Amino acid sequence: MISIKSDREIELLKIAGNIVYQTHQYLKPYIKEGITTLELDRLAEDFIRSKGATPSCKGYHGFPATLCTSINDEVVHGIPSKRMLINGDIITLDICACYKGYHGDSAWTYKVGEVSNEVSDLMKETEEALYAGLSVIKPGARVGDISHAVEEVANKYKLGIVRELCGHGVGHNLHEEPNIPNFGRAGYGPLLKEGMVFAVEPMLNLGSQDVCMLDDGWTIVTYDGKPSAHFEHTVLVTKDGYQILTGE
Repeated sequence: MISIKSDREIELLKIAGNIVYQTHQYLKPYIKEGITTLELDRLAEDFIRSKGATPSCKGYHGFPATLCTSINDEVVHGIPSKRMLINGDIITLDICACYKGYHGDSAWTYKVGEVSNEVSDLMKETEEALYAGLSVIKPGARVGDISHAVEEVANKYKLGIVRELCGHGVGHNLHEEPNIPNFGRAGYGPLLKEGMVFAVEPMLNLGSQDVCMLDDGWTIVTYDGKPSAHFEHTVLVTKDGYQILTGE
């Protein structure tokens, strides 16, 4: 069942979402050649805790870190390590924070120095797909409308749509109903109602849609080794549209 959040829950979700947004902004100047993903992880954890929140991902089903740090062909769930970023990398930071039992969730793909035009376009086009999905959110719309809007952008640019992973509800639990695929039919799926909160998160590949999991049991990579981008916001369905909870 898809929950409708109370006014109190919405206020807590707004605070959690804002902490996630602040964490992204805090980390951005550190995303440069020579820093390790483990250093980024430590910075993120200290910052989140300084805001009176806790890292939602740390310990979630055994995940060992605060951040998911996914580089180049890593789609999601990359584990922070001593790996250093180098010029030309792209890195997705997936940040989740819990404030008084409620979660915020946002992923963003960042450039490290100068990247190729092809990779830069992938990032712009994936972000475009995110906002296309958000643009249709309002009471009376359906989950399939979001999915279809994302898929249309992906198809326009001939990008691979990761089908095994999807957006989701957000609330007292980090992952709740409904699932929000990045492909689908407009007019189908659960009905959107005021007070619902969920994360929309296109994950699009420069090559094939096919992915596989590494031996660490977490990191999902593109099967063909080509780059992947990931953009995600947590949003609230309002009486006449939506409000982004993980942005300004």
